[in-house]
Amino acid sequence: MVPLAWLPAVGNPDTAASVRTIAVDVLSRLRDPDAVEGTARTTPLHGRPRRLPHSTAQGSCGLALAFGHLDRCLPGEGWDLVAHRHLSRAVDGTASNPVTTLGLFAGLAGMAFTTSYLAHGQRYRTLLGGIDDSLYARIPRRLPAVGGEGFAVGTFDLVSGWTGVAAYLHSRPAGRARDRALRTVLTWLVDLSRDIDGVPAWHTPHALIADESMRDRYPTAVANCGLAHGITGVLAVLALAHADGPAVAGHTEAIRRTAAWLRSHELDDTGGGAYPSVVALGEEAPAPSAARDAWCYGSPGVARALWLAGTALGDPDLTRAAVAALRAVLRRPVGRRRIDSPGFCHGIAGLLQITLRFAADTADEEIGADARLLVDQLVGEYQPQAPFAYRSVEPDGTREDRIGLLEGAPGIALVLLAAATPEPPAWDRFFLLS
Repeated sequence: MVPLAWLPAVGNPDTAASVRTIAVDVLSRLRDPDAVEGTARTTPLHGRPRRLPHSTAQGSCGLALAFGHLDRCLPGEGWDLVAHRHLSRAVDGTASNPVTTLGLFAGLAGMAFTTSYLAHGQRYRTLLGGIDDSLYARIPRRLPAVGGEGFAVGTFDLVSGWTGVAAYLHSRPAGRARDRALRTVLTWLVDLSRDIDGVPAWHTPHALIADESMRDRYPTAVANCGLAHGITGVLAVLALAHADGPAVAGHTEAIRRTAAWLRSHELDDTGGGAYPSVVALGEEAPAPSAARDAWCYGSPGVARALWLAGTALGDPDLTRAAVAALRAVLRRPVGRRRIDSPGFCHGIAGLLQITLRFAADTADEEIGADARLLVDQLVGEYQPQAPFAYRSVEPDGTREDRIGLLEGAPGIALVLLAAATPEPPAWDRFFLLS
């Protein structure tokens, strides 16, 4: 669902040129794979998993994706060769760190997504074919039964689970093996979206809640509402696949059911409405609270999924609800959005990319003006004296230099390019925004 033409939100030529210059500056600092790896070895992890080169969210594979898009924006300047060097580093790294998972952010689906994004003509055909064959062969053996026991979010979510695998499969051209694999995963996601004895099949029992703080707060089970880790991601991928095909049995009903469930859990908020990170289940469950206004959790991600659902079904009620949810976010004072970091996952860049998508899809002048304000906010975070020009705000308030697509400088650069160039930002399929 990528538009044939992309009208950048920053229309002033001088401003657009300044924004592009910042984006190129950021990525230029990440062009050398050896320097990037040296930085990665000395950067604190703060509880994060070890950086793997084949990771698209955090490693060299994500840098290859970023440089591949920069080459689309500025063809003929050699950025495709930089993308190739980072992809080669990612592939070479699998010799010592084999890819053991199928997920989008750090597994086979992510490597395939980047490789397909860089492919031109016959380039990378052998590599992509090998990854796809491995992915297709492993899908039928991995799908778990949907019962009343619930799941850890990593089983089904966008980051590590089957939603992410479906997102990649949907991005590929139709073909017998791809269609069979996609139908298999979509059928499973449709099944996952139902209730079993009044409880969402995708709920996570207390024992399987991975986040320690969440486990302490919620003594029973939770139903995750996030785009990154919850049912919102399932809704988005079901909507995208429904719009473009192939649809599977129960597909339309699953979209309507899931959208209705999310809307039923919208919270009253002084800023005009919000969505929670999770809904706790059980008689003694605490009342839900509003999430921050981010891509990963909160109203922006939910709004985008509702828009995709409404577009897929031709349902103006859903698209109106989506626009209303985003408008509520954009009306809130910046401090109340609780997205202090400039990065994509839970920061300014993610909200900006969602706003750019809405501005393009609705042609709404007010949303376009809000997008430009967010561009100004993101440009205001530019620190040319820092190693990669942008610094992530960590949970404890400290700032760190992050080189991953998800939280670091390259993801910010991609969003700046989306705001200031006419090249459609098709890379944001990775984040289930198109």
